[in-house]
Amino acid sequence: MSAAAGITAKSVHVNGVRLNIEEAGSGQPLIMLHGLASNVASLRNDLQAFSDRYRTIAIDCRGHGLSDHPSSFTLADHFADVLAVMDALGIASTCLIGSSMGSYVAQGVAFTAPERVKKLVLVTPKAHGARSSSEEMLKTRGAHLAKASPDEQREFLRSVILAPTTPERRAALFAEMERSNGPVMTAAQTAAVRKAMENFDLRPQLPRISAQTLVISGRHDPLNPPAEGKVVADLIPGSRFEIFEHSGHVPRLEEREVYLQRVGEFLAQ
Repeated sequence: MSAAAGITAKSVHVNGVRLNIEEAGSGQPLIMLHGLASNVASLRNDLQAFSDRYRTIAIDCRGHGLSDHPSSFTLADHFADVLAVMDALGIASTCLIGSSMGSYVAQGVAFTAPERVKKLVLVTPKAHGARSSSEEMLKTRGAHLAKASPDEQREFLRSVILAPTTPERRAALFAEMERSNGPVMTAAQTAAVRKAMENFDLRPQLPRISAQTLVISGRHDPLNPPAEGKVVADLIPGSRFEIFEHSGHVPRLEEREVYLQRVGEFLAQ
């Protein structure tokens, strides 16, 4: 799939893999990181929304979208990939926005190389877990779907991850959230991206983050609830914590105008 108008797509080779990136605008860099099993296509509206003030860049993390799909990798590989992409693009330091899984990667980048992240926005984050949040949800509230098809499991997750909205609005949100680069992930590829999320704990390293940080949680988020976001915010020195009262797991879509305003103001400070 070609990128939207005003957005340029390219590939970079780093750390033994080819990563797909899309970028728009010019000025101070602003890197955006997507969630688990998603890709840059879901971030295109955000790329464009901030491109009038920033050089916006979105990365298909390894194992996702049009990037290479290694058979196995770790969360730390994602940290290293972002830093290597910055090197490849000549970016010494950046502002960084990560959503869900992207927030875990963003945390890792910010404590691995604190001097390279100026401002950090973590959307619906957590800092530790035995498995991916969606898999955890399927094993608890969706335990009855253990032998269900991937489509049935997907429909269950759809039914719980957003705050209560009208059916019409839910359909529109899912259409944007589920935009896709490339073919649908295979079962093996899905297993690999989930495996990378197993048994991670970023909490001991979070006090090393020096970037100004905004943590955003959705009041109705069943995957990474506000209590998880508060843990992250409490461990990052000087961070700001905000709860979006009418959002579930995707506040950047569920309360889009508020999200763009709050994030825009934070980045401009």
